[in-house]
Amino acid sequence: MDDWKLKPAQDLGLPLKERASSLRRESGLIETLLHLAWWLMLRCYFTGYHRLEIQGRERLPDRSPFILVANHTSHLDALILATPLRASLRDRIFPIAAGDAFFETPAAALFSAFVLNALPMWRKHCGPHAMQELRHRLLAEGAIYIMFPEGTRSRDGTMRAFKAGLGMLAAETPVPVVPCLIVGAFEALPSHRSIPCPIKITLRIGQPLSFQSVRHERSGWMEIAASVECAVRNLGARPAID
Repeated sequence: MDDWKLKPAQDLGLPLKERASSLRRESGLIETLLHLAWWLMLRCYFTGYHRLEIQGRERLPDRSPFILVANHTSHLDALILATPLRASLRDRIFPIAAGDAFFETPAAALFSAFVLNALPMWRKHCGPHAMQELRHRLLAEGAIYIMFPEGTRSRDGTMRAFKAGLGMLAAETPVPVVPCLIVGAFEALPSHRSIPCPIKITLRIGQPLSFQSVRHERSGWMEIAASVECAVRNLGARPAID
């Protein structure tokens, strides 16, 4: 009978504004339908407008949890990374978004939370408690995170060093980290533009990496960040994935 015990939603009773910005937010029926409709529309958009090419799709893990990591040059990036994932996983896909950019106003917070299914990361006051909550959700609930460890969009298209936050989530866990490289998103929608250009975009997916044996401490976090950064850069060292 234990399998039939029901637990209340972790965000039960939170006001709508607080629920939108909560790391404990869960999806209901309406949100699930919004996610499916939104991602279907995006898949059509990227296929038709940007001629999105996905290289290495077979390298995506068959089941959650896992973390998708890529270079960050455009607001299109998180949407691109979610495009090749199965529809059955939509409620488990959580882009980790800058709270000061995507959750500052009520309208932006509602759209980011209930359509994009994004979770906020406040860059100016992100403490260990928030990272611990994200780590717990990743392991306990089989989440799929979309992350950009550079911390902000590149303003010139070049990739910067990865920060240690990724390591705080992946160290001493069996969760695969999948390095990806996005090519063409900067030309399609750089930071100074508001309307995308019909530029071809390519998503290259690398081999998943495991960091179960890396210690969950600062030196291990930095090691993970450096290792994943190297894997992402290597995806750009050749024109295509073998």
